[in-house]
Amino acid sequence: MLSHTLRTSGSLRTLATRRTFTTTPARRALADLEALAATHPWSGTATDGQRATTHLIGGEYTTGDSTHWIDVHDPSTQRVLTRVPESTPQVLKRAVDKAEEAFDEWKDSSILKRQAVMLKFQSLIREHHDEIARSIVLEQGKTFADAKGDVLRGLQVVENACGIPSLLLADKLEVSKDMDTFVRKVPLGVTAAVCPFNFPAMIPLWAMGMSIACGNSLILKPSERDPGATMILAELLEQAGLPKGVLQVVHGTIAPVKFICEEPRIKAISFVGGDKAGQYIYETGSKNGKRVQANLGAKNHCILMPDANANFALNSIVGAAFGAAGQRCMALSTLVAVGESQTWIDGLVERAKKLKVGNGFDPETEVGPLITPAAKERVESLIQSCADQGGKILLDGRGAKPKGYEKGNFVGPTILEATTDMDCYTQEIFGPVLTIVKADTLDDAIALINRNRYGNGSSVFTNSGATARRFEKEIQAGQVGINVSPPVPLPMFSWSGNKGSVLGGASLYGPRGVDFWTQNKTVTSYWRAEDAIDTRATTAMPTHH
Repeated sequence: MLSHTLRTSGSLRTLATRRTFTTTPARRALADLEALAATHPWSGTATDGQRATTHLIGGEYTTGDSTHWIDVHDPSTQRVLTRVPESTPQVLKRAVDKAEEAFDEWKDSSILKRQAVMLKFQSLIREHHDEIARSIVLEQGKTFADAKGDVLRGLQVVENACGIPSLLLADKLEVSKDMDTFVRKVPLGVTAAVCPFNFPAMIPLWAMGMSIACGNSLILKPSERDPGATMILAELLEQAGLPKGVLQVVHGTIAPVKFICEEPRIKAISFVGGDKAGQYIYETGSKNGKRVQANLGAKNHCILMPDANANFALNSIVGAAFGAAGQRCMALSTLVAVGESQTWIDGLVERAKKLKVGNGFDPETEVGPLITPAAKERVESLIQSCADQGGKILLDGRGAKPKGYEKGNFVGPTILEATTDMDCYTQEIFGPVLTIVKADTLDDAIALINRNRYGNGSSVFTNSGATARRFEKEIQAGQVGINVSPPVPLPMFSWSGNKGSVLGGASLYGPRGVDFWTQNKTVTSYWRAEDAIDTRATTAMPTHH
């Protein structure tokens, strides 16, 4: 049974549509799913190609005074799904005005009220999990299973934020007789998050969960390429009891980003995306006195040792390299084959060949489209550069055209054999492309990885504890996997990319995430028992004996 929710007279009612997929042809099932996903109950978004996705300003869904619009395309078909308004200065100023007004109330709300909102929010996300995922499939192109994972990994951070009373516990100590020093973690004020296209639910949820639970108001700019999931989540958060204005959603490209970096009332910015935009946001925001965390590009490596469990390792590598069509900041983009493990490359190619490329609503699809025709063109250009620069194309995914989706932005799984001076290695491809480089020893492989400017994540597949230990200690990556790829930590830990993958040194979630979204206020309090009877003053420097 597929459950879909329709909006009627401001309330939600559930329409259950029965489909027996075991007896329905695959194409019929796919058409049904697409039609179901195209019917939107949500106030802030649409996928019929006629209506517009709106801003959310002070609890009101509005296109404001926007005159410039950005088309949102289904990457499988190029069909226009909706259009996004480019934020104007008036819209952006109003968003900050409303966020500032709402913050004055929200910062003084009890910690239990904030917890209650997060508890209700996580329940609503679970209730509408499939609807959010369908929006992601339509606008971003992920497979339905992968889109559900996108929602789930964001939901886990919201669930962790439900423990905000414990997360905000701080230190207290009686430092001297009758004198206490304690730390209070207080919210920053109006904050902002600039989110990428590749995780349209997960990364907005990281900001929603952490910033808002910590007592801030939040201005969120989703990607203009796939804003639907964010708008659904924003509506659910208000249904969970969040006061209007605590969350604002604004749309657009350069204008809102520039405004966020320069507006003095915005105190902190969280960014996930590419190097160029991240560098600008970090430098401009920091110059304007803001707290900034910018998570940039990546070139994640995996070392394959000859003593690894070959079947498990190869299956894991294929999944990490080609999941989400390689459009993950933690995607496995480079395999370092050590010694005799190089003889397993043919097996890796055979596994990758079996992956089905197609539309994300097809339950058999394992690799969906890239986000735009420009992204497809860039990926195919980097594949060609490998051959032009003397490398080998072991599996060529160019020219993939799934039946019925010939206009989609598809590139099939691709495997290259290259050296570290080639463009396919030095650049972040961000597509379903795995580059293989070879090394003679573990030390050679570690040195190769440590020379790379990025440091988001790195893994090793081995059955040797000593090898794993050496890798863990010597590798210069923030997130390390031992027989795990991609090695993304769960929310009770902190995101820990390093080197050229981050600017600002903070974290997207976990304990260091709480530190980013709050300001420590250290209070020293002195209540002398003798003050009740001793009225003589002293001018000596306090020594706190």
